[in-house]
Amino acid sequence: MEDKKTRSNQERTAATRGALLAAARDLLIRKGYAATSTPEIVAAAGITRGALYHHFADKQDLFRAILEDEACAVAADIESAAPVDLPAREALLAGSLAYLKAMTAPGRTQLLLIDGPAVLGSAAMFALDARHAGRTLREGLRAAVGHGLPEDTPVDALAALLSAAFDRAALEIEAGGDPGQFQAAMARLIERTVAAA
Repeated sequence: MEDKKTRSNQERTAATRGALLAAARDLLIRKGYAATSTPEIVAAAGITRGALYHHFADKQDLFRAILEDEACAVAADIESAAPVDLPAREALLAGSLAYLKAMTAPGRTQLLLIDGPAVLGSAAMFALDARHAGRTLREGLRAAVGHGLPEDTPVDALAALLSAAFDRAALEIEAGGDPGQFQAAMARLIERTVAAA
């Protein structure tokens, strides 16, 4: 009986948290961080304000959880497109295209590349990226060392520079740029950076 009750409580907790995250994500995309209030979030989620503060310390904590979910989804898409058995260069190319595609999810570019840095600051966003998409890029570049990248390649610095290029491409696409053009440009950048084995 206790197991059923525990499971039921866990399910309610997960449902409440999910409702808060979904409602907040929608409002943040439509209105922006500054214009979105916690009373609006709880009303949209159909829960009490107390429930919000049971799960999150404040609006910024809720926002941070949304960004973590978004960054996890991007990394998962990259990893799915670039399995470990792909040769390094092909994995980097596949991961590059997967990143650009993943960033076209409605609101994702705004959340991760515009509002995130404005609200949490660059250091927090660099750390978030380092755990997710940035991690996949560093891993891909490390796998390419000796297989198209010279042994003395400063991988972390190269990853930071390529990451900036990927983010700029995502912003350009979000602003109406031709996705095909940016995908082709990023593929060419990877091809020029990592020699064919």
